[in-house]
Amino acid sequence: MAQQRTQLWAAEADIDEDIDLNLAIGTYAQNDYEEASLQQPIADATLQAMQAHLSQQNAFAQIPDAVKAFIVHFHQAVLDNNLAEITIAYESGWNKFTEKFYAKTEWPEAELIAPLVNDDPIFLILYRELYYRHVYSRLQPNIDDRFHSFENSCELFNYLLNSDGPVQLELPEQWLWDIIDEFIYQYQVFCSWRSKVKSKTEDELVMLAEGGPQVWSSYSVLNVLYSLMQKSKINEYIAAQREGKSAEEIAEIVGEYGQRPLYRQLGYFSIVGLLRVHVLLGDFTLALKVMDNIELNQKSPFTRVTACHVTTYYYVGFCYIMLRRYPDAIRTFVTILNFIMRMKQYHTRSYQYDQISKTADRMYALFAMCHALSPSRLDDNIANIAKERFGEQYAKMSKGGEDALASFEELFLYACPKFINANSPPYDDPAAIQSLLAPPTPAEASAVDGSSQLDATHRHLQLFLSDVAAQSQIPTLRSFLKLYTSLGAPKLANFLDADEEEMVQEMMVVKQASRSFSRVPGSSSPGLLDGETITTSDLNFVIAENMVHITESTVGRRYAGWFIKNTERTQKILDDLKTMPLPATRAPGQPQQQPQQQHQQQGQRESKKVGWAKTA
Repeated sequence: MAQQRTQLWAAEADIDEDIDLNLAIGTYAQNDYEEASLQQPIADATLQAMQAHLSQQNAFAQIPDAVKAFIVHFHQAVLDNNLAEITIAYESGWNKFTEKFYAKTEWPEAELIAPLVNDDPIFLILYRELYYRHVYSRLQPNIDDRFHSFENSCELFNYLLNSDGPVQLELPEQWLWDIIDEFIYQYQVFCSWRSKVKSKTEDELVMLAEGGPQVWSSYSVLNVLYSLMQKSKINEYIAAQREGKSAEEIAEIVGEYGQRPLYRQLGYFSIVGLLRVHVLLGDFTLALKVMDNIELNQKSPFTRVTACHVTTYYYVGFCYIMLRRYPDAIRTFVTILNFIMRMKQYHTRSYQYDQISKTADRMYALFAMCHALSPSRLDDNIANIAKERFGEQYAKMSKGGEDALASFEELFLYACPKFINANSPPYDDPAAIQSLLAPPTPAEASAVDGSSQLDATHRHLQLFLSDVAAQSQIPTLRSFLKLYTSLGAPKLANFLDADEEEMVQEMMVVKQASRSFSRVPGSSSPGLLDGETITTSDLNFVIAENMVHITESTVGRRYAGWFIKNTERTQKILDDLKTMPLPATRAPGQPQQQPQQQHQQQGQRESKKVGWAKTA
């Protein structure tokens, strides 16, 4: 709008300077056509400006008054750094008005609501962050949305990282985690969308050729996360706390940025964000290395934000799977799934309940895969739930053989993260793009599958299935070994329909699969990559000459979990009974109830008891 007005004023100034007024007045009657031609550009520009102004006024008038009042209140809370009001507006107000007015449409653009907030640039950046998050979650973003959301993220992080000293801004922990989480999610979605060359229009190809390599580049995303971590000195803060240093010593170590809760929390969440990004890029060792200073327990700061808590355990567990540390993966999933089960009643109140439930389902699938590859009795309750949800696949995976690979593939594709390609297709090279857009010849189509060649998820799937295929005969071999304490090698080879050399190779595969590098509970080393070699199987054997000697260690059933679970259930029933009202007593002069009334009241009490029992 301001630019159009500036062009209009410039046009008027040029006309005033170029026209001789005396000459123009003297020939007014004879040169009507020339005068009209001079006024026409001014009229068009004025008309465009008026139309734009009227359309903006109409759009502003269509904003409900309740939404206007909410934005004004939200802005005032941010100005006052009132965390309580900001939290209510963010977690309750924004979602309430989204469901009521903008469930299937966009929120008003930031330029439209700018007069309500006095053109406050910081609040408009925060508003755009919510605006584009809504577009990504509820609608289908176009290429302009993808580019503009990246620009807004850059403005936000430049404000936080490149201002003169720490910024005077306070935001709730949930919002700070959502900013980091959404930043990585939009990067992930953009990389997946960018890799699909054949679905792009001509305009999208042009825009990607001009600015594609810089927009949502892996370097930019990693640079932001590492900068937040270094600016806040979060690793130094965690180490100082672990060493028991005083508040004054910690303040001197972390500096002015690390003392601010905003930067400290962003730095902490950036570590979890780096865990996620490195997993998406396929570097599982570096992903766990980033988490060296963070302990996985219920006292860690990330547990205060449930979504961050669940995300951390999901990606750590998946890293352990890809590193073939199945006992660590099982222990990780059991811990977080038990937490989700205990806190389920509180999760239902969260606006992120659906996302947490989907992540939990994916972790049950990953747990079923780990349990089939490395059977464990760490938690029978979680194992039973996983078998109920994925019973058919679990049965096939446990039996091994060729049928198991299809089940492993199905669950892996369902539960794994959506891996991305770090590098962009060569949009700036027209010849290379045309070769990608051209249909493949029959020889090329039969030689290589183009989709799997470019799909990072299938590359990781093939790596995982190669390890699974090597262990496909283990369940069959274990079933034979459990029947004997000593067995001749020729007889065992006959059972397996293989010669003795192949049988020995399979025995070595069983021996290797029964050992794993795993963390030892209670060890002094907190690193997620640390550990030692342990035995994961209750079956052991030695080969002496032509005899196989088998020993099996029986592990007694653990009853502690069963008793704890039923104790908690009994305690809940007792608490419900204590909160129930006592039955009314009959006053001395009150007449005795008729049998029919007593029967009706008894039936009502029984019906209430049945309903309560179902919910308990």
